[in-house]
Amino acid sequence: MNKNDQQLFNIRINYSKARLSKADVKDNPLEQFRLWFDEALTSKVREVNAMTLSTVNTKGKASSRIVLLKKVDDYGFQFFTNYLSAKGRELDKNPHCSLVFFWPELERQVRVQGEAVKVNDADSDNYFLSRPRDSRIGAWASPQSEEISNRQELENKALEAARRFKDKEISRPPFWGGYRVNPEMVEFWQGRPGRLHDRIQYRKTQDKWKIVRLAP
Repeated sequence: MNKNDQQLFNIRINYSKARLSKADVKDNPLEQFRLWFDEALTSKVREVNAMTLSTVNTKGKASSRIVLLKKVDDYGFQFFTNYLSAKGRELDKNPHCSLVFFWPELERQVRVQGEAVKVNDADSDNYFLSRPRDSRIGAWASPQSEEISNRQELENKALEAARRFKDKEISRPPFWGGYRVNPEMVEFWQGRPGRLHDRIQYRKTQDKWKIVRLAP
């Protein structure tokens, strides 16, 4: 065994901050998520709204990346992106996807499986207009996921977009907007000592949520 392998083998944390029981969770997973999210905000978790989004292409190959949660309501989890990006193209062909939140400060993880649908234009417009001006310029400038020759090409596109919208409101590009992931499964994971973690899972059946405990 080499030194690096030994170091990896020895990395471990014994989780002991909290526990999770079926008797304590909300009947609806979105309510439970908002409760945990508020606790994460209060605890000043870094990048609290960062979530891993995993999609699958037409060949069955999975891709994952970090995106930012921008809204959670009674229907699901919203994020925004370029519809022509790799994730957008994959969701267009196969809307089934998954999300993962990890809040190490609280020793918690939330997993979501569901189907992504585009949000309406008004919601996309409202969020886009709330973004800083530079971010709106960037949305117009970046051919997201496409190959570019160098950094200068991207910066030139940004300068061109800035000139185009000089002294004007920067409207939302037609190829940019939001998705809402409508959950079919949501799992709450609380780290526990000895790797005997608490896992409470919600499964949707006929518009009702069934709550079960899973072995860690």
